[in-house]
Amino acid sequence: MTEKDKGNAVEHLICESTPRQDFFLLVILSVLMATFGLLINSVSIIIGSMLIAPILYPILGLSLGVVIADGKLITRSFYTLLKSVAFGIAGSAIITIFFSSNFQMNPEILARTQPSLIYGTVAMIAGLAASFALIKPQLSATLPGTAISVALIPPLAVTGIGVARFDWGMITNSFILFLINAIGIIFASMVVFSLMHLYVKRDVASKTIKKENLAIEKEQKDAEKEAKKDN
Repeated sequence: MTEKDKGNAVEHLICESTPRQDFFLLVILSVLMATFGLLINSVSIIIGSMLIAPILYPILGLSLGVVIADGKLITRSFYTLLKSVAFGIAGSAIITIFFSSNFQMNPEILARTQPSLIYGTVAMIAGLAASFALIKPQLSATLPGTAISVALIPPLAVTGIGVARFDWGMITNSFILFLINAIGIIFASMVVFSLMHLYVKRDVASKTIKKENLAIEKEQKDAEKEAKKDN
């Protein structure tokens, strides 16, 4: 792996996990799609929701931040992940309230309320695959498949369903499953990033974060200008 590939991987990961409005929009849409899929017990819709979800990137960003000892990247990734979780659960709860008058527990929902070590093992394997594919450009096409295998979005959607139904058992178990998946990915990707010596690219991470922050500020200023024009 060349130094250029390492730099590109770090830059790509940070760019994809930038907390922009379109990032959170995709998170919300993916969770809403997953919620509908869960409510009607449709595997194909649930899989589709995982394909459009960008939530894997801030988790990998958190791992990278730990490996390169970059506090800004850790804080930024954690903030993005936390906000994504909050938006996802809230969106799922709202959809459930309006579209589940004839709610019935089904196998797809039930499967996300039974956390176990097997899920953690799968998450670690997926984390290894995702982080390796990220730093190997020729393997980037495998990332969607990895996103499906780790299944981060459906447990969040089930948590939202549990919130809407005041089912604390469902809330607790599904959120534990989400945490198991996330922690498994974090630890596995930390191993890969360490073995690939990405810690030498801390300067690339810092520069990319600054660039992305400036881009967000510019977008916000442009949005404010447009709002003033409309008024």
